[in-house]
Amino acid sequence: MENILEKLVNNSKKAINDGVYEISESLSKSEIDLGETMVRSQHAPLITEVKFSSPALGNIRKVSNPVNIAIDMVNGGASALSVLTQPFLFDGSPELFMKVRKVVKIPMLMKDITVDKIQIDAAKKMGADYFLLIQSLFDKKMVSEMDELIDYGHKNGVKVLVEAHTSKEFENACKTDADIVGINNRNLDTLKIDLNTTRNILEEFNSSKIIISESGIETQEDIRFLHKCGVKGYLIGTAIMKNEDIEQTVRRLVNSI
Repeated sequence: MENILEKLVNNSKKAINDGVYEISESLSKSEIDLGETMVRSQHAPLITEVKFSSPALGNIRKVSNPVNIAIDMVNGGASALSVLTQPFLFDGSPELFMKVRKVVKIPMLMKDITVDKIQIDAAKKMGADYFLLIQSLFDKKMVSEMDELIDYGHKNGVKVLVEAHTSKEFENACKTDADIVGINNRNLDTLKIDLNTTRNILEEFNSSKIIISESGIETQEDIRFLHKCGVKGYLIGTAIMKNEDIEQTVRRLVNSI
């Protein structure tokens, strides 16, 4: 059976071939430095995610107006927004991203399985501040060189979040020119989640990179636990998207610290 990583890579290649990332507009990115915001924040800096579906859970929330959701997230105190642009399994699209970009001023992450410079070109046109690279895809040689994509992004004014799950992936991610390194608490091979993933990795390594934790973060207690582990930010999607009162949910999580 095709594993989830192979499926995600193949879906991105299909989306590229289908012309999903052919963008005619050109939008401006945020003028806010997310890294600086996370380092200086007195509360929990949240990257909240507009995500209607996922491979792990299927449908998370009925597809609705992403702009209203994004505004609620901003009003709740989100430091940045992650918006899915991958149509397969995630119900995302560049159009959805751009609708949000036009109404919010905070930094935005183009959340996708980035395997090609075409997607980075799209990120720039859409006004993305960051795009995602998954370390395991490069360690397993499922796609080409990571350093080349990071350099290409930087030359085009787009910063990079590199995501790792294991100690080795984290070590490799920290050796790159990634602007932020994320520790994904979800094993993308099994889709299982364990918040101790972040703790175990940070007990083993000390990095000067800005580190965030991703996946499985649901409560104030989760954020306090991860804060003690040493992370600077928290990417939270499902726990917020499943809640009817998005603004209040975000506000409560932001005020965990």
